[in-house]
Amino acid sequence: MKVGLAQINATIGDFQGNAKKLVNAYRGALDAGAELVISPEHSLIGYPPRDLLYKSRFISQSKAVLEEMAKEVGEVPLLVGYADQSEGVGKPFTNSVAILHLGKVVGRRDKTLLPNYDVFDERRYYQPASENLVWEFNGTRIGITICEDIWTEDFLHHPLYETSPVDGLIEQGVDLIVNLSASPFSTGKQERRVALLESVAKKAAAPLFYCNAVGGNDQLVFDGGSMAFCQKGELIGQASQFSEETVVIESHAKTISLEQQHPMEEIYNALVLGLRDYARKCGFKKACLGLSGGIDSALTAVLACDALGAENVHGLTMPSPFSSEGSVNDSLQIASKLGMRCDRVEISDTFASVKSAMQVPFDGAAEDVTEENMQARIRGLYLMSLSNKTGALLLTTGNKSELAVGYCTIYGDMCGGLAAISDLPKTTVYELSRWINREDEIIPWNTIEKPPSAELRPDQTDQDSLPEYDVLDTILEKYVEQDKSADEIIAETGYEESLVRWVQRRVDLNEWKRKQAAPGLRVTGKAFGMGRRMPLAQRYSG
Repeated sequence: MKVGLAQINATIGDFQGNAKKLVNAYRGALDAGAELVISPEHSLIGYPPRDLLYKSRFISQSKAVLEEMAKEVGEVPLLVGYADQSEGVGKPFTNSVAILHLGKVVGRRDKTLLPNYDVFDERRYYQPASENLVWEFNGTRIGITICEDIWTEDFLHHPLYETSPVDGLIEQGVDLIVNLSASPFSTGKQERRVALLESVAKKAAAPLFYCNAVGGNDQLVFDGGSMAFCQKGELIGQASQFSEETVVIESHAKTISLEQQHPMEEIYNALVLGLRDYARKCGFKKACLGLSGGIDSALTAVLACDALGAENVHGLTMPSPFSSEGSVNDSLQIASKLGMRCDRVEISDTFASVKSAMQVPFDGAAEDVTEENMQARIRGLYLMSLSNKTGALLLTTGNKSELAVGYCTIYGDMCGGLAAISDLPKTTVYELSRWINREDEIIPWNTIEKPPSAELRPDQTDQDSLPEYDVLDTILEKYVEQDKSADEIIAETGYEESLVRWVQRRVDLNEWKRKQAAPGLRVTGKAFGMGRRMPLAQRYSG
């Protein structure tokens, strides 16, 4: 059987727009000879819809669009992901697949396994399927699964489910399995998917077609990479990553080699796609940001120009009395390289004015970090003003290492609508920047190689306040992403106890800052924001 994979970029709640994409992809698959077309999980309504499901007309309006879309479907069936009302006792909705054929919705299957970990909270909304019957079409027995339904315990961190939808389909007798998925990107995820899909196809001794969502929805980036495997578990076809595509694959096609991007290329493409879609789906056509001459803002500028076009990105370089002329020049150089606008706006007079105005309330107290934060907050004021005046999305430029330990100023450099690189550890910021410069100097090498500094006091460097970034990031990965205790980290790394516990304490103390941070694009296994829910008022220090 020739199966079409309609890998579309759905917008949450845009039923008409998503339906148009699905119909166009369906027609393209027909032209390529498809005998069945499948789409991603929730392809009609977007994933994840979250509490939009509770809106009184969300389900009825989406189903009305589904019925209209079915009229465009002829002899070749189209499987569409959507949400429906559940029946009887339990959660109010189902995560479902509609079978469209000959102008009508002729069947439905519901998702059985509902993930409720990491960024997923499907049990909040959905009632699981009580059964999943094989669908027979033209003599072919087809097993329909939705995303998590094929994630067996061998590929989860620990067993979560008592039932296996794949086993149930095998017991009924199945000739082909399809999976409609919305699996978000994280580093190393594609390798895990390939291993999983190979395993499922071998176990079922049946071809497996996997159609994944693509595009950015809030903090999540979906990377597509839809694939098909023969009954021996060998790859027979795939779609591209990070772009919409419709491919048609014959279930008995010859095996192929997996095409995979360099890890830095994956991260780069994920960030560009996530930034572009966040802006587009929120109604922004332009972005602005502060250019400090440092590597974080330079990298953010590169991503923004790629995502939105350099003509739509506006930077400000805002020197204070402690800013070096070299940093200003580096800011202007990266802007010139990219072809974006960058204006120089001094903050020295404003800084002096604020200090003077606060002399009496401060009652002669010596200068300290307060004055450093003043500078960051003045810059935040200028950038927010630019955003208000021009309608541009303000991008914050802080990285994951800084955000983890609170090396950032609330209402200052944390001001903005999207934290583009907030899930990149500082060491990855350097690695990605060097990858960007692999063929030509895009980010000035001086920006990459000079000691990082906030330049908020004389001769300041980051390492005046922080450990070396390779050390810091090692500790953060173990503490934040792997949830290891300080004692475990000390035993594994040999780092000084005082250092590890200092980092641990800084992470815990700055949870309140991260609660107020702009949403960030998720690219690692555990990002701040969605998927990490820590209490603010707590005293645990394990």
